[in-house]
Amino acid sequence: MVLYFTGATNILYTFGGHAVTVEIMHAMWKPQKFKLIYLMATLYVLTLTLPSAASMYWAFGDMLLDHSNAFSLLPRSGFRDTAVILMLIHQFITFGFACTPLYFVWEKLIGIHETKSMFKRALARLPVVIPIWFLAIIFPFFGPINSTVGSLLVSFTVYIIPAMAHMITFAPAAARENAVERPPSFLGGWAGLYSVNCFVVVWVLVVGFGFGGWASMLNFIQQVDTFGLFTKCYQCPPRH
Repeated sequence: MVLYFTGATNILYTFGGHAVTVEIMHAMWKPQKFKLIYLMATLYVLTLTLPSAASMYWAFGDMLLDHSNAFSLLPRSGFRDTAVILMLIHQFITFGFACTPLYFVWEKLIGIHETKSMFKRALARLPVVIPIWFLAIIFPFFGPINSTVGSLLVSFTVYIIPAMAHMITFAPAAARENAVERPPSFLGGWAGLYSVNCFVVVWVLVVGFGFGGWASMLNFIQQVDTFGLFTKCYQCPPRH
C-alpha cells in the first residue's frame, strides 16, 4: 500500500512538477499563449520524463526503493556523465522560472518592482536565491522528499486549487455567458467541465493528498536516517 500510493504521488508530481501551471503562467510575457505552452510542457513529460523514469525503474526497480539517487546506480560512462550535466542544466532552468513569482513578490515588497535596472533587480534577488540554494545543498530534494512535496503541496497548487478556482469563477450565470472561451462540446459543455473538475478535486484530494500523503510521510520517516546534512553522495549504494 505504501509503495503503491508513493508511486501514485510520484506520477502526480511528475506532471505537476514538470508542467508547473502557476509558475509558467506567471513567468510568461504573453499569458494568452499559456494553453500552447502547457501542451508543450505535457508533451515534454510524456516523451522525456516518463520514458526515462520508466526505463530506470525497469532496470533498477528494487534498488530504487531505498536508493533514490538514480545516477549513482548507473555504470560510470560518458553517457552517465552527460546525463548528470544535462540534469544540472535542467535544474538551473527550472530554478529560474519556478522562482519567478517569488522574485516578483519580493521586488514589490522592497519597492523596486518598477525599476528598469536589471543589475539592481539581480542584486535584490540575492536574498531570495542564496537561502534556497543553501537549503538545496543541505537537503537532497528528490526521492522521499519529492514524494512528500508532491502529495502535500503539488496536489493543491497544480490540481485542486486551479480546478476549484475555475468552478468558483464561472459559477455565476453571467460569468458563463460572458466567457471568452467556452468548454468544448465533446466534454458536454459547462456541466461536463464541472463534472471533470469535481472528479479531479475529489480524486486528487483522496488519492494524492490523503493516501498519498500518508504513504509519502511513512516512507519519508522510514528513510530519514539515510539523508544526512551536506551528504557527499545521497542514498548511494555501498561500494564493495
